[in-house]
Amino acid sequence: MHAPQRTALPHSRRRPLAALLASVVAIIAFAPMVLADSAQVTRGDFHAFAAGVGLPIAGRAQMIRTADGRTLVTIHVEGLTAGATYGSHVHKQSCAIGNADGHYRFNPTGAATPPNEIWPGPFTANPAGVGNGDTIALGTAGADAMSVVIHASGGAKIACADLS
Repeated sequence: MHAPQRTALPHSRRRPLAALLASVVAIIAFAPMVLADSAQVTRGDFHAFAAGVGLPIAGRAQMIRTADGRTLVTIHVEGLTAGATYGSHVHKQSCAIGNADGHYRFNPTGAATPPNEIWPGPFTANPAGVGNGDTIALGTAGADAMSVVIHASGGAKIACADLS
């Protein structure tokens, strides 16, 4: 009796499968940490903002502040331009106040880049106009980390989600 022959998946099908597997492993790896250390979870829905008015933007942002000094931020955004790259940052004001002015910084006088800021992007929207981003910052975000803003290339603020 011969062993059944295995057929390799075409390269084009292996990449999405590998990405899915990596996501599942990451979720499983972080689930015990998040549940075990009484993390604080805040989340909010994206809506078109400033320069994004008229775009059918929707989606969700989530921030998890862990007791062991980490901040995890994930975003899922729909209604973007396919193939376009977007920036995203945690901001220090709500969407309604001053256009969510100012990036949140762990050290307010420090650099305007990670690791002093929380950036779940840049990310590129897929052919359906869907974009996903995530990051793990080594520091627990303070109470003034209030929103996540999506920036178009060039910096225009097109979407915002208040974290509550």
